[in-house]
Order: sequence, then C-alpha cells, then structure tokens
Amino acid sequence: MTVIRGTGRRRGALLAAAAAGLVGVGLTAAPAQAHNPVWKVTCDQVTVDLTRYSDEAVNTVTIKADGKDLLPAEQFKGEFHKKIKLPAHDKALTLRLVVKAGDGDQYSRDETRTAPVCDTAPPTKPSPKPSPPAKPKPTPSARPGGPAPAPSTSAPAAPAPQPSADLAETGSSNSTPLVAGMGGGVLVAGTGIVWAARRRRTARH
Repeated sequence: MTVIRGTGRRRGALLAAAAAGLVGVGLTAAPAQAHNPVWKVTCDQVTVDLTRYSDEAVNTVTIKADGKDLLPAEQFKGEFHKKIKLPAHDKALTLRLVVKAGDGDQYSRDETRTAPVCDTAPPTKPSPKPSPPAKPKPTPSARPGGPAPAPSTSAPAAPAPQPSADLAETGSSNSTPLVAGMGGGVLVAGTGIVWAARRRRTARH
C-alpha cells in the first residue's frame, strides 16, 4: 500500500509540473502575439498601423528617410495609425521604421524598406486641330439700279510712227526720187523754151 501511494504522489507532481509549464509558455507567448506592427511603403507614401500594444506602457515610433527624420519620435499607447507623404525623389529612397515597446525590448521593431521612384511619364499633348481654310471674300458687284459707269471719252493714243527701213539705210526719205525727177523735167522744159526763143529771134533777122 505504501508503494502504491508513493507512485500516485509522483504522478500527481509530474502532472502539476507539466501543467505549470504549459501555462508559463502560454503566458510568455501571449504578449508576443499581441503586438502587431504593420507598415507599407509605396513610391510616394508610407502607411503605419501599430495595434495591440500596451495601454499602460509608453511606446515610441520613429521613421527616417535616407537618414533624415521623416517622422520624428512620437509616443503612443495601445495603437498608432499614420500616413506620411514621401519627398520627391529621383532614386530609390531607404526608409527605416523604429518602434520601441514600453513593455519590453523583445517587442520592439527596427526594419528597413525601400521606396521606389514613381513613374512620372509626361502627359501626351493632344495634336492641334487643323484650322479651317479661309473663305474667299466676294468681289463687290454693282448695285442693282445704280448708274452705269461713264464711258471713257479719251481717244486711244495714236501709235508712234515707225521709221522706214530705207530711210535708216540711205539717210534720205522715200520722196527723194520723185523730187529729182520733177527737177529734171523742169530743167528739160526750160532748155526747150530757151531754144525755141533763140530760133524765133534768128528767123526774124
């Protein structure tokens, strides 16, 4: 009987120790699962959501962009939510999130992520519309019933006389042969008259 009682006590002690160990593991695991740090990074924004932190201890969060303060140290209890615009950058931006839990360093976070460069393609300009062709202006016409334009009274200018080709070559006009012929006839007639008068005088004597 003594042996049986001793064995039963040992088994009870082992079971109690195992139960205590399980409870201890559960207590240590619960706080680790309670802290929930979530943060997302895009090309132009950082979103931070820290939930299920201690409501009694003071927690601190800090964000740096390429070593410069993007979010100075802020304290919170329980939860923290914030969206932060990133500065313009033409190369990848290194972001660092540091969360210090007030209820133990094992719940703190120190993580680094990279924000890519945003694709900022210039918008395409619409092609200009062709302008419509200009309409021709109508020529003014005479008003109906109006006076007709007066006819021109000035006579057409007479054409200027053109010099003769023969005159340009010989230096004399076309009437020169006619004048010469008339002069010769007069000379012949005068000679005949003189001869007849002399003959009459001879006959008288």
